[in-house]
Amino acid sequence: MYLENPAATYASVAKNLGVSSETLRNWVQQHRKKQGESPRYQAPTSENEGLVGSDAVIAEENRKLRAENERLRQERDILRKAAKFFRGRDELVSRFQFVDEYRHEFSVKRLCETLGVSRQGYYQWQGRAPARAAKAASDAAATSRIKAAHEASRGVYGSPRITVELRSAGEAVNRKRVARLMRRARIEGVRLRKRRSAPASEPAGQVVPDRLGRDFTAPESNRRYVGDITYLPLEGGSFLYLATVLDLHSRRLAGWAIADHQRADLVETAPRRAHFVRGSISGAIFHADHGTQYVSAQFAQACKDLGVLQSRAAVGSSADNALAESFNATLKREVLQGRRTFVSALEARFQVESWIGDYNTTRRHSSLGYASPIDYEHQRANLARAA
Repeated sequence: MYLENPAATYASVAKNLGVSSETLRNWVQQHRKKQGESPRYQAPTSENEGLVGSDAVIAEENRKLRAENERLRQERDILRKAAKFFRGRDELVSRFQFVDEYRHEFSVKRLCETLGVSRQGYYQWQGRAPARAAKAASDAAATSRIKAAHEASRGVYGSPRITVELRSAGEAVNRKRVARLMRRARIEGVRLRKRRSAPASEPAGQVVPDRLGRDFTAPESNRRYVGDITYLPLEGGSFLYLATVLDLHSRRLAGWAIADHQRADLVETAPRRAHFVRGSISGAIFHADHGTQYVSAQFAQACKDLGVLQSRAAVGSSADNALAESFNATLKREVLQGRRTFVSALEARFQVESWIGDYNTTRRHSSLGYASPIDYEHQRANLARAA
């Protein structure tokens, strides 16, 4: 009945005979073997059902070829889309994201096989989507707070100081997380370049000795100071000059002066301003280099008037006054932030004076436990009173 009727199907004939389709299929297969038909014969499908002999074999081979071509086409299309999606990355998470995005266009099985990931791994990743969304929202909120702290620092704070800033606001945050979020958001603090020290030279008949010996510490405020002159470059090739007086205990800039010259008046004004701010700096040590202004008789007389004991670095040794030079480098890098010059003398004065105000009152110093200089002085004063 099945072989003589080309339109017959296993299901229809089996139903008329009262047997199962599989039993009928076995009978047909055994009959064909007895008749000497090709043993390569495959069980009929919707495409080759009703065909016999070599026709059925050819039809089955064509079906397999079409299926293989379809598989190769899908893999080609998947890989083309993946090349655009990954853009050079080959992370496991990115592959799962790709499967999730294109699972309505291709089967999950085909996508996973083509990309070389397991379906089980993909479904586990998919199940963790709510947790990832919550983490992404948390990271976005933290990044917003990091940006605000970075902007408040005028763009100079790196991850350690921003971490302290966030903790001081009551936020429990890990420094490594802050660093990771800053890298992702491309937020960077100002980095200081390493300076090459000038070759040291032997001191030759110094009248003023080096009283610090590269010990840039002090047991309390208003006892030991360092100072230096640095230039502030202006457009057009001219300069302003800044003289500083830095407290070694709290890192507070107690005195400074800005002028368009480098005469001794400049370096004299800075300690006199510190004397005014402190009430008195009598008995303190002031350490500077061998600049002509600092070895002048005018500056020596100013120190004598103020009751200040002079100290002087060795000739040509930047390491002997490293803290003052480090402060100057920090100031210019954080104020200029990559620019080569200030637009004008007025801008230079305004920017530097504003930065100094922030430096003393809000800028966090790692050497002070991330307190500002003035806060550190208040903390120490309170501890002394409590003792």
